[in-house]
Amino acid sequence: MRAARFYGAGDVRIDDVEPAAIGPADVRVDVAACGICGTDVHEYEHAEYTPADPNPRSGASRPITIGHEFGGTVSEVGDDVTGVEVGNSVAVHPNIPCNDCRYCEDGAYNRCEDVLAVGLQTGEGGFAESAVIPAGQIHRLPQGVPAWQGALVEPLAVGLHAVRRSELCAGETAAVFGCGPIGLTVVHALRDAGAKRIFASEPNPVRREVALELGADVAVDPTESDAGEQIATATDGGVDTSFEFAGVAPAVNAAIESTRRGGCLTVGSMTSGTTSVALQKVVTGERTIRGTYCYGFPPLSFRTEFDAVIESLADGDVDVDTFVTRRIRLDNLVEKGIEELASPDTDHVKILVEP
Repeated sequence: MRAARFYGAGDVRIDDVEPAAIGPADVRVDVAACGICGTDVHEYEHAEYTPADPNPRSGASRPITIGHEFGGTVSEVGDDVTGVEVGNSVAVHPNIPCNDCRYCEDGAYNRCEDVLAVGLQTGEGGFAESAVIPAGQIHRLPQGVPAWQGALVEPLAVGLHAVRRSELCAGETAAVFGCGPIGLTVVHALRDAGAKRIFASEPNPVRREVALELGADVAVDPTESDAGEQIATATDGGVDTSFEFAGVAPAVNAAIESTRRGGCLTVGSMTSGTTSVALQKVVTGERTIRGTYCYGFPPLSFRTEFDAVIESLADGDVDVDTFVTRRIRLDNLVEKGIEELASPDTDHVKILVEP
């Protein structure tokens, strides 16, 4: 079969590989679509997450088949698998906790110290014709939800988890700083959670427009004005809850400034650098800063964000056409996918790769 394999920074190749053997507790998923995540773009540029040497848990090392936001159809099941059948449309949960650290023992699986991510630290990934996945990572899609929409479950779950991590109550105000694909899922989740007024701060004009389409009431260009001050003024001292998904110090501090005294800032951006924070405003205003990471991992994913998003897709509550702005073939993964999304001037939100 054909698979996109990551060899190192700037080096992804479409290879012909032998499909992996299926184990007794595994299922084989024929991939319908796999979304390109910001993590995939970061990995392409920096080679930070895929192991150069064999991973102690999975044994996998570069070249690794990448891609972790995917859905498809089950084409084979292991002898010990129950609850999943050949022909089922499914979404793949990419994160496999160790089930052995203190956080897994406490049931906080998404804080696991030794998590494995499908498409990064395992030998299988979604930028391929098929992938062999542990059955515990498989979420069935209801009838009427096409398999390709399984690729949207993971990013939408990130936004939903961020809103759940915040202190937002229905009828309150919120601001989102950084409206890339994940920031936009936060805007979507805020509207569903009953936010009264939503502000979005984003330099890219296309993504500002998408934020408005998804439910933001006001979209601010932080390169044209002081977004934090503008939002604070418009809300008589600040929004109740703000979210930071830009990963740069100016956005963090603008988010703090936009939040009322006693309000909460939820940070979900991933950056390997250091960030300077205006601590005086945090302290004197008794503002809360909290992190948000991914979503519930198995087994709790079956009672938290993944299944909640799947229900929303089944109910038609997600405007999938607004999120998905391009579909490409596997051969075009780099040129028309990863490199396109790496550009700050991109016109795209979510690009799906169909093998």
